[in-house]
Amino acid sequence: MKNVLNTDLTGKVAVVTGAGGVLCSHFAKILARAGAKVALLDLNEEAAKAFAEEIVSEGGIAKAYACNVLDEEICKSVAEAVKNDLGTCDILINGAGGNNPKATTDKEYFEPADLTDGTKTFFDLDSKGVGFVFNLNFLGTLIPTQAFAGQMMGKEGCSILNISSMNAFTPLTKIPAYSGAKAAISNFTQWLAVHFCKVGIRVNAIAPGFFSTKQNAALLFNEDGTPTARTGKILAATPMGRFGKTEELEGALLFLLNSEAASFITGVVLPVDGGFSAYSGV
Repeated sequence: MKNVLNTDLTGKVAVVTGAGGVLCSHFAKILARAGAKVALLDLNEEAAKAFAEEIVSEGGIAKAYACNVLDEEICKSVAEAVKNDLGTCDILINGAGGNNPKATTDKEYFEPADLTDGTKTFFDLDSKGVGFVFNLNFLGTLIPTQAFAGQMMGKEGCSILNISSMNAFTPLTKIPAYSGAKAAISNFTQWLAVHFCKVGIRVNAIAPGFFSTKQNAALLFNEDGTPTARTGKILAATPMGRFGKTEELEGALLFLLNSEAASFITGVVLPVDGGFSAYSGV
């Protein structure tokens, strides 16, 4: 498969968290095809191994590691293992994250009758569920960065790339914890960019719009294949009128990691959203 920007990552060591998932496993493959040696980190080691094996079968260099991004000691241990196996980290993709049903409301708008008809409202949100979502997304970015950024000191062409979301620009209904957590990721990206600018580490983020994958298919389509009501709203608010394709994130990924093309770019959050963040609805 061609490298859409001819970004050459030969000799670089790239670490991808959440690499057992759809988007981040794809990122890992793209980085390997650009020449990087890739460490695939995921709580689900078997999923990460399967994707690592795919990369190796294509002729790339990849190794999977079981990693809980919320555990400081595990992250430090994995960072040392990656260093011994592949070399010191040059690129860190903080892709681990997610939502939880306990931090999600049933309806978009609150009505007094919801309090007595069994509807899960804002008042029923579970604080532990909300905390889990915040921790998974924010601490799940901060802790791996602590573990790997130290390996980047004194090297050239190092980058950290965080995964934000459309929720960071305007919160989506029903998912307040996830929206708030992703807003924190965008803010943290800017903070890190400033903090590390004197030691040569660029820090940016990608904010994907709506992409249809196997993981979210049940939320976007009914069993008969027709779109759900939420899908109708999403597409109506996306000027390009469709969901994104996973491969349409490749250009943003490779551009922001290209130490020549993006050498003066740090602290940006790049939407890849078909115009969703630019559309007012009118």
